[in-house]
Amino acid sequence: MALTMLDHRDPSTRLRAALAAGTAADPDAANALIARCAVEPDFFVRDMLTWALARLPAGTTVPLLRAELASAAPQARSQALHTLSKIGPADAGVAFPEAVALAGDPEDGVATAAWRTVVALAPGPDARRSAARTLATRLGHGGVETRRSLSRALVALGDEGLAALAAVAAPNDAVRAHIADTIRLLDDPDSGFAGSMHEAKRVAALGEHA
Repeated sequence: MALTMLDHRDPSTRLRAALAAGTAADPDAANALIARCAVEPDFFVRDMLTWALARLPAGTTVPLLRAELASAAPQARSQALHTLSKIGPADAGVAFPEAVALAGDPEDGVATAAWRTVVALAPGPDARRSAARTLATRLGHGGVETRRSLSRALVALGDEGLAALAAVAAPNDAVRAHIADTIRLLDDPDSGFAGSMHEAKRVAALGEHA
């Protein structure tokens, strides 16, 4: 199916076009696929675009995706991050510093994509430690789903993520609640995420007497 079908008004047609591009794995399709990622409104089509890009040679796609991280369009940045995370650290690890830099993006959708990408691409303990400290500066920010995404990223960073939580200085109530919810995820990954102030105060008290 022709790459021009990526711009078709019917999402099913666009989905099939992305599938065909990924199946063919033709490096010449990279620019068209990435350009469509920046504007595609349908979640399932975007996911197929990412799959198609991950099927192409990383030497072709990774430089193009890294260039997208500087785009003025939030969706271009978030989709590039998502795709880099799917390509994996062996080939896309060079983009790790840029993913960390985007962890503080003003667009929550970009920031949450950056957090997941940081976890996927972190090359070792030192990188995880540095990244976790950066992510911890976002504690208490955003709505419930944004906070949950950050908590899951910090937990996924392992001991380095937990150390970053412990090192947060003089947190306010919102940050203390977020820290408490993150700790709760360690014991119960399926737990609620309500920002319990009671638990936040308990954690703060423990810190004062440590």
